[in-house]
Amino acid sequence: MISLENVSLAYKGRTGPVLALDGTSLNVGRGEFAAVVGPSGCGKSTLMKLVTGLVMPTTGSVSVADAPVRGPVKLAGMAFQNANLLPWRTVTENILLPLEIVEPYRSRFRASKGDYIARVEELLATVGLAGFGDRFPWELSGGMQQRASLCRSLIHEPALLMLDEPFAALDAFTREELWCVLRDVWQRLKFTVVLVTHDLREAAFLADTVHVMSARPGRVIESRDVSFPRPRDLDVCYEKSFTDLVHQLRNKIAEVRKAEPRKAEAAKA
Repeated sequence: MISLENVSLAYKGRTGPVLALDGTSLNVGRGEFAAVVGPSGCGKSTLMKLVTGLVMPTTGSVSVADAPVRGPVKLAGMAFQNANLLPWRTVTENILLPLEIVEPYRSRFRASKGDYIARVEELLATVGLAGFGDRFPWELSGGMQQRASLCRSLIHEPALLMLDEPFAALDAFTREELWCVLRDVWQRLKFTVVLVTHDLREAAFLADTVHVMSARPGRVIESRDVSFPRPRDLDVCYEKSFTDLVHQLRNKIAEVRKAEPRKAEAAKA
C-alpha cells in the first residue's frame, strides 16, 4: 500500500535548509497495521505528510496503492491528537464533513444524505457513541470527541488511515479503551493503518510492525514484527514477552537519543 524509497526532505529554514528526513525507506503492506516511533523531532509527522501528499520529497519517491504521490491522497483518512471538531456542528454533521468535500461523495451528497447519515449512525454505534449524533462537541468528553474524530476519518471508507498521536491527550484508561475500539474497527474493515505515536505500549499492542526512526534527520533504522496473536486483549500488555518488546523499543530510542548530541557536535566541527 505504501512505499517510500530513499526519501529525503529539506524544509526552508530562517538560516538555510533544515533536513527533516534523509534517505528514508519504508514499506507497508495492504491491510497492515504499522506503527512509527522515535524521539521527538525525528520526522514522524513529516513522514505522514509525505504519504498523504501534503508535502513533496526533495529526493526519492513516494507511492500509495501502486501510484506515485503527486498531490493530496484521496483514499486516505486522517486523525490527529486534537479532535478538531467544529463546535457549531453536531457530531453527525462533523462526521459528514468529508463527504461534503471529497469526490465522488460531494456531487451526490444531497441525493444520498440519508444513506450517509445511516453510515454515520453505524460508525457511532461501533465506537460506543450510539445516540450522540445530535450532540455538539462541547457536550462530549475528550475521549468521546476523539471517538467522533475517528468516525470522521473513516466515514468515506478510506483504504488508508493515518493517525498522528490520536490518543496522546487522553487519560490512561480512556486511551486503552480507544485502543480496543480502533483494534475492533480495523479487524472488521481491514484498511491499512500507519500510527505515529510516542507510546511504545500503544505501538506494541496495536501494530503488526513497529518502525523505529533515528534522530533528525530521520530515517527508519529498525523494523520489528509484532508476533502476538490476534485478536489481542489488554491482558497481553502484562505478559513478559510484551514488556520485553516495549523495553527493547525503549532502549533503541534511548540509544538513538544518545547519538543525537554526537551528531550535532560532528556537524559543528
